[in-house]
Order: sequence, then C-alpha cells, then structure tokens
Amino acid sequence: MEKDVIIIGGGPAGLTAAIYCSRAMLKTVVIEEQSVGGQMVFTTDIENYPGFPDGVMGPELGGLMEKQAKRFGTEIVYETIKFVDKNNKKVVTDRNEYSCKALIIATGASPMKLGLEKEVELTGKGVSYCATCDGAFFRDQIVAVVGGGNTAIEEAIFLTNFASNVYIIHRRDKFRAEKYLQEKALKNEKIKPLWNKVVTKLHGDDSLSAITIKDVLTGKEETVNLSGLFIFVGYKPRTEVFKDVVDIDEAGYIVANEFRQTNVDWIFAAGDCVKKPYKQIATAVGDGCTAAMSAIAYLES
Repeated sequence: MEKDVIIIGGGPAGLTAAIYCSRAMLKTVVIEEQSVGGQMVFTTDIENYPGFPDGVMGPELGGLMEKQAKRFGTEIVYETIKFVDKNNKKVVTDRNEYSCKALIIATGASPMKLGLEKEVELTGKGVSYCATCDGAFFRDQIVAVVGGGNTAIEEAIFLTNFASNVYIIHRRDKFRAEKYLQEKALKNEKIKPLWNKVVTKLHGDDSLSAITIKDVLTGKEETVNLSGLFIFVGYKPRTEVFKDVVDIDEAGYIVANEFRQTNVDWIFAAGDCVKKPYKQIATAVGDGCTAAMSAIAYLES
C-alpha cells in the first residue's frame, strides 16, 4: 500500500503530526500497536494543557485528537511494526507492507520496571503501572506508589479516591514533582511519604500481599503489608525496532535535530521517543507539529 506519510504511533505527537499532514492533503496513515492516545489514555485529570481551563481527562483529550485527525482524512490502523526498510522506504507490519515518501516515528515510551523477582508474575495481581486502569480494584485497601515525579504524585492523589491509605515510596528526601502537586499530595490525609526508601522484595504467590523496603541511608529493611503497588519510576523509549534504521543514543532515544529530522533524510521523529529535556503532552504536540511541517517541506523540496 502506497502512502505519502506513515506515522508510527498514535499518541499526542503522532496524532498532531497526522492532523498537519492530512490537512496538507497528504495520504496519511497512523500505525498504532495498542490504543490511540498513548500515555494520555492512562492519565486522569490533565490540568496543564492549554485550552481546558477546568482540566480534561486523558482519554477524552486523546479521543478529541483522534477525531480531529480523522476529520482531515487520516487513516488509523492497528498493527505491529516488524521492520523498516530505509533503503526502499518501506514499513512492514504483522499484517501489511507499506511504501511511503516520508516516515514520522512517534512511538513514545513504556513504563520502566523495578526489576524485582516476582514483578512480572504479580503484574495484574497487585503490581500495576497504571492507577487509572487498576485503582478501582483497591477500594478501601492499602496501596503504595513508587516514584517522586509528576506522574507518581498525580497517580497517588488519584488513588486516594479508592484506597484507604497510600504510601509514596521515594529514594530521596523530597519529591521531583511540580510544587503544586507536592503540596496537594502532602495535604491529603490518606497519603504518607516514605522518604529515602526503595522496594527490594515483593511478597505473595497468587497476589501481592506485602513488600520489603530498605532505607537507603541506614540499610535497615522492613516489611509493609499492602494489596497494591503502583510503579512510576520513568519510561523506556519504544525504539528497539529502529536501532538499525536511525541514530539512537545510549539510553535508547532517537537523535533528531530541531526540525525533528533524523540522520535519514526522509525519516522524522517526535514525542517521548526523541532525546529531549522535557516530556509533556504540550511538548509532544509541538514535536508532532514540527516533524509534520518538516516532512511536508521535505516532500515539497
């Protein structure tokens, strides 16, 4: 199947790129592996995206972006990328083979794991990486959140709608989240920070029953009984399939210039899969716009 532009990834960067490319009358397809919206799907109240003074739910914002892209003619397919043939400008999925004139990679990033024994086995059985998805399963139960950034604090606050108590386990003595979120969390009676702590062990067979935490200053360990552990310790870029296609740095992020062009002239990249200082919906949207306009300029040159 021949397209003008192929966009891999249906998060805010990919959908924004699709809006611009389709509006420029280019035959555009978005190839998404899971669900359109990216990390927005797993986000509750978004209060810092312009145009929504009262905030907006992540799934709602993702749905609006999808609707807008389709309005201009964007095609969205749900397929898994197998490889990119950079010499012949082809993208091969588990279902089809596409040829294109320009490619925009916007695959985002996936939640990082702690790397503990039983973490994989207990995922979905007490261990989770999405409070929005699983929070309601822990009504009136004790849970913990691992992390100290914006996502961790936002999800901890969200979990207080269900859980009886929410521990926030952080390896430092202060959070990295925005001050507004920190204050909101620390004022919540259900939230209790566990400073200078890391999780070292998960307990439970059929479901999570407790965790062991260690004080990073003293080395002392203790067991905390709980039913849910929500892990938000960062993200890993989803770029493995592109490692022999474009330049990727040591952390796995795609290297792209200010025009979001990679070292391959017809391939562009945008969003959380790109090496950049800030990862926000607003910056992803900006990236998608830049990548699309650069791809349009490339096709017109």
